[in-house]
Amino acid sequence: MKTLHITFWIVATFLVVVSAAPSATASDLPSDLCSLLPVTVVNKTLKGTYNGPEKKVAPRPFSNTVEGTDCVYKSGGEALLFRIYVDPSPESAKGLFAKLKQYFGSGSTPVADIGDEAYVDKNRGLHVRKDKVRFFIDGSGTDQQRKDLAKGINEQL
Repeated sequence: MKTLHITFWIVATFLVVVSAAPSATASDLPSDLCSLLPVTVVNKTLKGTYNGPEKKVAPRPFSNTVEGTDCVYKSGGEALLFRIYVDPSPESAKGLFAKLKQYFGSGSTPVADIGDEAYVDKNRGLHVRKDKVRFFIDGSGTDQQRKDLAKGINEQL
């Protein structure tokens, strides 16, 4: 009987641990979305001296959609904008990304190696969607530098 009791507790503990494991995955997003793009990475990639991000609420692209987070990094007269939205589901993010591409995507260039889909718009802004996250990088740096920043963010999603 004692062996059965010990076996029960071992199995119960195993089941609790296994059922809790999926909730602690690397895909969980940080509460501070600007932390996905640390200022040290911005400085290294752009070869500059940028201040930590100024955080603001990014406007909803359409009514009944989520607000996002703007992270603005400044160095002298230069600024880099990292705007990020976390939609309720991958399907809603995909639909919004397609809808926004109608506005920003004219004359755009697809980017194949970042996220589920990405493009550089005619004004050189980089738009990326991965799963239920959409983000945008614009401002300082070259197209390649912004792509390098986006790849780093993408790896954390």
